[in-house]
Amino acid sequence: MSKDWIIQLEQKIEYSFQDKRLLRQALTHSSCANEQKINKTQDYERLEFLGDAVLELVSSDYIYREHCDMSEGNMTKYRSSIVCEPALAFSARDIGLEQYIFLGKGEEATGGRDRDSIISDVMEAVIGAIYLDSGIDEAKAFIHRFVLSDLEHKQLFYDAKTILQEEVQRENGGTLRYEIVSEEGPEHDKTFVVEAIINDVKVGKGTGHSKKAAEQKAAYEVLLHRNKDFKIY
Repeated sequence: MSKDWIIQLEQKIEYSFQDKRLLRQALTHSSCANEQKINKTQDYERLEFLGDAVLELVSSDYIYREHCDMSEGNMTKYRSSIVCEPALAFSARDIGLEQYIFLGKGEEATGGRDRDSIISDVMEAVIGAIYLDSGIDEAKAFIHRFVLSDLEHKQLFYDAKTILQEEVQRENGGTLRYEIVSEEGPEHDKTFVVEAIINDVKVGKGTGHSKKAAEQKAAYEVLLHRNKDFKIY
């Protein structure tokens, strides 16, 4: 990683840390900390715990203020959907956060850098780090900028398979299936190419490091076309 990685990342997240050590800690996976015999508290886990709480507060406040007629039960469901693991990983990838994570050699070799669970944890850790560095206002600004922005588009992406399935079933009882076109790469770091097929017509293609991720991207591609009045029927 370039020596200027801190400057690069701070520009991307639009926040400059007073204590740069907090940013380094937020990006350090336990596998890296263990390899370097760093004290356990210097990985991101404690910051992730704090960031999770800050994220829940800020997202709850946002939903409460923006959706005045939404019931408590629906607010809870909505919050869960916008701060769930895939949603946070999606937001983190938007700013290329996965490129800056410090992983141990073993975790790197087994595809940890592309794993939603790690990427979403780091996103929460960065929120926790910003909160410790400058307080709630800066943490809130970061969350609004990168997590609570463009929610309709993000919802469409990480709910793509469910939304597409419901649309297809509503339209003349159509059938939707996914077919693996190819698999490439070593066992621990495969890339899958999947096609979405509606009523035996190929309508979209997606790639990912898991079959589920590839299917999700294929479904998302189909939904984007359909939203532009693209019809296969």
